[in-house]
Amino acid sequence: MKRSRQLLMSGALGLTGCLALSLSACKLPEADAAEAKSPPKKAPTANVVPASATAPSDTKARTPFGAAREAFERSAVNANPFADNNGSIPPSWQYQGPLFSLSHDYPQSPVAPPANPPWIAALKGQPISKANALAYVNALKAYIAPSMQTLLYNYPQWDAAKAGWYNEPWLASIRESIHGTYVGSEFPASTFAASGLKVDMTTYVLTYYDKVAAYALGQVWGKTALNPTLTNTSAQFPEGSIVIKVALTSALARDWPVMQGATLWPVYVPPPNGPTNAKPQVMNASVMQFDIIVKDTQTAPKTGWVFSTLVYDMRVPGSPWDKMIPLGAMWGDDPNVNSTLNPTQPLQETVINPAAPAYSTATLGWGGRLSGPNDGAVVAPASINGQTVPAVQASSCMSCHSVAEWPMKTFLLPTTTMPPTTTGPNNDILVLEQPGSQAWMKWFQDNPGNVPLDPGTVPMDFDMVFAFKSLPAWQAATQGNSGMKAFEAADNVRGKPSVNPRDLKYNGL
Repeated sequence: MKRSRQLLMSGALGLTGCLALSLSACKLPEADAAEAKSPPKKAPTANVVPASATAPSDTKARTPFGAAREAFERSAVNANPFADNNGSIPPSWQYQGPLFSLSHDYPQSPVAPPANPPWIAALKGQPISKANALAYVNALKAYIAPSMQTLLYNYPQWDAAKAGWYNEPWLASIRESIHGTYVGSEFPASTFAASGLKVDMTTYVLTYYDKVAAYALGQVWGKTALNPTLTNTSAQFPEGSIVIKVALTSALARDWPVMQGATLWPVYVPPPNGPTNAKPQVMNASVMQFDIIVKDTQTAPKTGWVFSTLVYDMRVPGSPWDKMIPLGAMWGDDPNVNSTLNPTQPLQETVINPAAPAYSTATLGWGGRLSGPNDGAVVAPASINGQTVPAVQASSCMSCHSVAEWPMKTFLLPTTTMPPTTTGPNNDILVLEQPGSQAWMKWFQDNPGNVPLDPGTVPMDFDMVFAFKSLPAWQAATQGNSGMKAFEAADNVRGKPSVNPRDLKYNGL
C-alpha cells in the first residue's frame, strides 16, 4: 500500500488534509515562495537514501542541469536500491496526503499480454499508417484508462503494486517524495513563446511499467537490485509490454495560458527559477504530457515498438482524461527520409495529429518526427560546423531511445562527441553533427531493440531509464563511479571544462 504521512508517523491509514489531485480546496504555493505559516514539525523517519553531500553553492559555475546532476550523484555508496525518495518529506503544515511508494515486486515469470490486444484490433487487419495510427493510440489509451485515471486524478486511491504497475530501482536520490517524480527537462520561455509561456519552466516525469514489461525489470535486477544481470537478452521486453510516462510542467495557467484547466499535481521540489540551493516546497505542477509505448513486433516489425504521446488540450470538452489527446505515434525513424536534404518528403513511420494543439507541435523532432513538448528534441541554440544557429530539430522519440545500451557510448542527441562537447560564452551551446549527414543518420535507424547502437554494449531495448538513469545510479552507489568519470577526464584532456551529459537539459525518459 502507498505510505501516507499518518502511516509513517503512527502506523494508521487515515488520511486527512489535501487529498484531491486538483488541490482546489488547499492553499499551496505554486511557482512562488511558500506562504509564511507555523514552523514545521520534525519530519518523520522514512525509507530514504541519505544525502552524502551538502547543497551546491550559488558561487559555483554551473551548466544547465547542474543541480539535477549533483542531486543524482549524492546517492550514498550503500544506498537502498528500493528507497522511495530523496529523503525530503514535506512537513505536515504543507502537505498531508499520500506519498510515493516504489513498486518493485517484479513478476518472476512471464505475464501473458491480452490475447487479442485492442490496439492491434483497432488497425482492422491493416498495416499501421496515417489512416489508422491515431485509432491505435486511442485504443491503447482506453486499455490503460482504468488504472491511469486513478493515478492521475484520484491519487489517494492509487496503489501501484495492487494495480500491477512497477518502477525502476536506484532513483531515490532524484525522486521527490509525493509522486516520485524527477526533473525531466528545463526550457526557456522562448521555447514556447508563440503559445504565451511567460516564464522559464521545468518539467517533472514519472515512469511506470505494466506487469508484462516488469518481467524484464525482474530479469535485470532480480530480488536485490545489487547485481544486475546484463546480457544481450536480459533487458529485452516481452511482446505486449506497456510503459507509460507522465510529464508535468511547473508552468501553470497564469504562466502559460494553454494549461488552463489542466490537472494539478503537488510535487515537493525546489522552486523553479529559484536559487540553486533553495529548499524544496510543495508546489503545483500541470499535467502536460502522457507517453505510452508498447512492444508490438506485429505492428512495428523493424523496431519492435510503437511510441505514442498524449498532450493536454484545453479546447477539448469532457473529463480531464478526455482532454489528453494524441499528439501522434511513430513506429520507426524513417531512415530513408533525409529531412534536411528533402524537407518536403513525407514521413512514412510517424503520424502527427492535425488537431493537436499548436504548443505541442512546436517541438516536434527532425523533419516533424514525433517528439512531445517535454522531450527536448529542439536544441536551442546549437553549434554546427562552428556556427551558432538559433534552433535545430535534432531528435525524435525513437532516435533518443535508440541509444539505450550499457554502457552508453552515444549521447541521446546527434552530438559530435561522447561526452557531448559544448561551446559559447557560458559553455552551454551543444555541438551537433551536420543535420542530414552520414554521421547524423546514425541516430535515425530502424534497428530492433536487441541490436545495440554501438558494438560491445548490451542492448537495452529502447529503455532509457535503464541506460541513462538506473544503471548509472547503481554503478555510482555500488562502485563509487556513475560511469561519467572517464568522460570528465576526456574533457580535461581536450582542455574543455568538464561536461557531464546530465548537466545538459536532456534527461532521458
